[in-house]
Amino acid sequence: MNDQHFIEEAADGGMAEVELGQLAAEKATSPDVKQFAERMVKDHSQANDQLKQIAMEKGVTLPSSPSKKTEATKDKLSKLNGAAFDRAYMAGMVKDHRTDIAQFKKESTAGQDPDVKQFASQTLPTLQDHLKQAQSINPKMTSANKPESNSNSNSHR
Repeated sequence: MNDQHFIEEAADGGMAEVELGQLAAEKATSPDVKQFAERMVKDHSQANDQLKQIAMEKGVTLPSSPSKKTEATKDKLSKLNGAAFDRAYMAGMVKDHRTDIAQFKKESTAGQDPDVKQFASQTLPTLQDHLKQAQSINPKMTSANKPESNSNSNSHR
């Protein structure tokens, strides 16, 4: 992925995090999910502003609206309510942040443009923190509705 493609992808991903975060801040029933969603809006809005500045300096035109994939995800999520919404949103956040981290790691080491590499390097710890937080919330969403899978594993010893 070249630097321009990274900028475009990062902008699209950042925009998606803000849009989906706004939806989750409204629809989530779990306080943890609501708090996470608000953090997504705040952190990704800041990163998006930094990225817009870099894109302007590099002459890269950023997408002005979310991708079709983001719109489809938002549409799917908006039809869910309660715990089902919370679970789907958090599962998506874990998956998205894993993908984002891989792309940002690659750009931070293999990027050609020093400004873009620096943006990727500076943003990476925040994305890693988001993933850690999403992973800590996600099991709470699934364990509320599933029996524990290993609850009897020690009883036969």
